[in-house]
Amino acid sequence: MKRNTILWSALVLLIPTVAQAQEAGGIWRPQVEIPWNRYYRHAELNDMLVRLQTRWPSFCEIETIGESYEGRSMNVLILTDQSTGDADSKPAMWVDGNVHGNEVQGGEAAVYLAWWLLEHKDTNPRAEKLLRTRTFYILPSQNPDGRDDWFNTAGTAHSSRTGNTPLDNDRDGVADEDDTDDLDGDGEILSMRKRVPLGEGTHTIDPDDERIMVPARPGHPGDWVLLGSEGIDNDGDGRINEDGLGGYDMNRNWPSDWQPNHIQRGAGDYPFCYPETAAVGEFMLSKQNIAAVQSFHNSGGMILMGPGADYVKYPRADVAVYDTLGKEGEDILPFYRLMIVWKDLYTVHGGFVTWAYEGLGAFSFTNELWATPQYYGGDRDNEKGWFAQNRRDQLDFNDSVMLGEVWVDWHEVDHPLYGSVEVGGFKRQHGRVAPSFMIEEMIHRNAIFCARHAEEIAEPEFTRVEIELLGDSLWRVTAVLQNERAMPTRSALAAQKGLGTPDRALVQGSSVRVLAGGVQTDAWRTESMQAVEREPHRLLLEAGVPAEGSLTLQWIVQGDGDLQLEYQADRAMNATWSGTLGDISE
Repeated sequence: MKRNTILWSALVLLIPTVAQAQEAGGIWRPQVEIPWNRYYRHAELNDMLVRLQTRWPSFCEIETIGESYEGRSMNVLILTDQSTGDADSKPAMWVDGNVHGNEVQGGEAAVYLAWWLLEHKDTNPRAEKLLRTRTFYILPSQNPDGRDDWFNTAGTAHSSRTGNTPLDNDRDGVADEDDTDDLDGDGEILSMRKRVPLGEGTHTIDPDDERIMVPARPGHPGDWVLLGSEGIDNDGDGRINEDGLGGYDMNRNWPSDWQPNHIQRGAGDYPFCYPETAAVGEFMLSKQNIAAVQSFHNSGGMILMGPGADYVKYPRADVAVYDTLGKEGEDILPFYRLMIVWKDLYTVHGGFVTWAYEGLGAFSFTNELWATPQYYGGDRDNEKGWFAQNRRDQLDFNDSVMLGEVWVDWHEVDHPLYGSVEVGGFKRQHGRVAPSFMIEEMIHRNAIFCARHAEEIAEPEFTRVEIELLGDSLWRVTAVLQNERAMPTRSALAAQKGLGTPDRALVQGSSVRVLAGGVQTDAWRTESMQAVEREPHRLLLEAGVPAEGSLTLQWIVQGDGDLQLEYQADRAMNATWSGTLGDISE
């Protein structure tokens, strides 16, 4: 793995002091100005990371974890207060966006999370605590090639979903030879239609709006045919646009429930076979402290949890955690719904967040950013995707709110096969992505959902330690660990499968010998300890401390003097206690 710590940029701006960043009267002004009313190319997102690191070098480190197929660097921002410990020593959250190239706003949401926490750490105690006690590994784009292709080439809202590794989609022996074609050179791939003799067409023009095509029906014969997206038959096989750039799906290339291409389209030859997924997988597998995962997609207004297919049942305790976090997410994110991928959406084999939970044991969500009912608000929402399916309402928004900005009127062009045709339709910045004036609210709410997820990473504390004299220098030590957070120190699935390293409870003392130790199973019966066979001074705890619950440990020790207890967890906060043998209650 290539490690590249970037310290300075050639485009370093003057850095204001905290005092300069605050106006008179307490009006907040950011120290690093980033306009959040637009979308950015991959290099621009990387420049944002550099600007944050330049302003806050003791909080930000940038690590290059790999390169995309076309050689774009995949830079992870490692965000934490370095004065309170190494990044890998704290429980962490992984955040990424843009696994599909056209789902661009996930990149902005990921960077916004870091920006907001850094900008507010001196004035917001919760932002300060998150940076002091947590680590964030933030990768703005899993798919930088697809992202830049969405910006740089003519396309639709759905174009550039894939990465750019060549793939022979039509199986003719040549890869990527029949992509869409911008017939009128306007930078957009629109729809094509052609007028035909009355009665020979499949569609007719809506009498109330000439921009809308409606299916022909009895009594209303059609005089138009729809020809799909702009394009020509580049390879002469009688089909149009059937072998575009790339064609694989990085969200089908992860180990959990991976299935081959004939079952799950876009899955690749084997898990991690693409350079982008291999880089992410290698990095995440090297970080035992990742407790939470967020991957941003678009669109549809969904907070998605696994499983991706109906092949496994998640433990009830973990489902309760997902429900707690997801239900709060529904409050933070108006028009979004908590959904199970396979049950409420569709089957996904080899999905990223299912692997993050099922393979790593981290509580993981995919948020589908942007819900089309947000165009007008809940008054017009019938929970049936009304906007996405209703061209008239979409055009109404274009006409009344955007003053026609996102629609291209039908106009004539020449086609080498069809002759005179008309092209028209919505531009790519409509439908899947939020309009520019609504971007900041969308990414702020989603970033804060991440912050709340990270806040609920387990924080066990020794709330009660009792020391009981049993005989001559023989003591019973009973310790209660309480966790008030919504997440356990280890997920129930991690405990079942043995994922990662178990939690550890340690007893130390300069003159202390530990004779027995284990979990106390009955709070009313001290003799109910489940004693371990080996190393009682170092208890290995697969189940850890439960969510919003407690764990009682017990040791029989011999000796005197000082005594230290320590609870170590890779994916939760650590806890310590110090006392003296002879103290009856601490």
